[in-house]
Amino acid sequence: MEKREIKFGDLVISEKSKELIKKALDENWVSGGHLVTELEEAWGKIFGYKHNVAVTNGADADTAACLALYDMGAERGDEIITSALAFASVGSSILAAGFTPVFVDIERETLNIDPKKIEEKISSRTVAIMVVHTMGKPCDMDAIQNIAKRHDLRIIEDCCEAHGAQYKKKFVGQFGEVAAFSFYVAHVLAGGDGGMCSTNNPKMEEVLRSLKDHGRKPGSLYFDHVRSGSNFRMNILPAAVMLGEIKNFWNVFKKRKENLNYLLEKTEDLKDVAFFNTEESYEVTSPHAFSVTLKDPRYNYKKLYDFLQDNLVQCKRNFGSMPTQHKAFAFLGHKVGEFPEAEYVGSNGLHIGVHHHLGKQDLDYVSDLLHAYFKRSI
Repeated sequence: MEKREIKFGDLVISEKSKELIKKALDENWVSGGHLVTELEEAWGKIFGYKHNVAVTNGADADTAACLALYDMGAERGDEIITSALAFASVGSSILAAGFTPVFVDIERETLNIDPKKIEEKISSRTVAIMVVHTMGKPCDMDAIQNIAKRHDLRIIEDCCEAHGAQYKKKFVGQFGEVAAFSFYVAHVLAGGDGGMCSTNNPKMEEVLRSLKDHGRKPGSLYFDHVRSGSNFRMNILPAAVMLGEIKNFWNVFKKRKENLNYLLEKTEDLKDVAFFNTEESYEVTSPHAFSVTLKDPRYNYKKLYDFLQDNLVQCKRNFGSMPTQHKAFAFLGHKVGEFPEAEYVGSNGLHIGVHHHLGKQDLDYVSDLLHAYFKRSI
């Protein structure tokens, strides 16, 4: 089998984007400005988000969303419940904002937080639930909203991997106070970097605009800092890159979805050995990546990972359990075994890109490699 390089993500800068970058440079302005404002407006129009605040990246979008809770009465050290399985920036953003992350185990088949396990983690200091729509699959928002309502909790949505995903005909990002998005190179809309906070609450927009500018009053350069913020401002480069592509969003989404579904069809006969992406009738998943979680550890995730990498297929671990499989969170005192589902996925799962620059020959190559690996492993 001839090797083919399969990147997890690939950024191709359009001529339109290059023109916008040149124009911005000619204007001698690289931080904020009209291109960032235009991106905020264009992003909101796609999904119906009324207020959108562009930031540096998805991690900072999460941090800003958490910091905004202080304007709703939260206090430092309060608790935010979130999924044990997610990219590390989820836990890090909660800590960076001065809160305590309280982790909840996941459902192995969906990779999302298990709603049945949330209420047992709620305490007198819980102020919010940060849901993560992992791998572009919406969380069970009916159950989570009911829990939040019963306990008077706020909801923050990490939609970094879920551009365009829908839950019961409603775009993700419209179920809570704030939604956080990332425009990393592997995502549906990619700027190489960049992030967005979206909300339908005008007061929340004002807070977010203050937070991204060191906590100053929105629109003011005067050194009067009314809340604790930071420099989360997006510069013109990712804004220009995305403005050149954003009108093509649904075409990119469609192509990526076709790629994902094609891989799912090609690996239908491997369902006995691995969990793959799922999509229910009431949802639209975002085509972030093709996820493979082994059903039996004997198939050896590490060997599969190395096999794919050796054959030039870039893949990524299915995150791992933040509290028990990443040294960064060891100081919180959790022990292996507390989050068995997240730990299992973190030790037995990986994902592969399905970006729109991949063709059927690329996807056939990935499928052939998976079949070859499992054939010799079974």
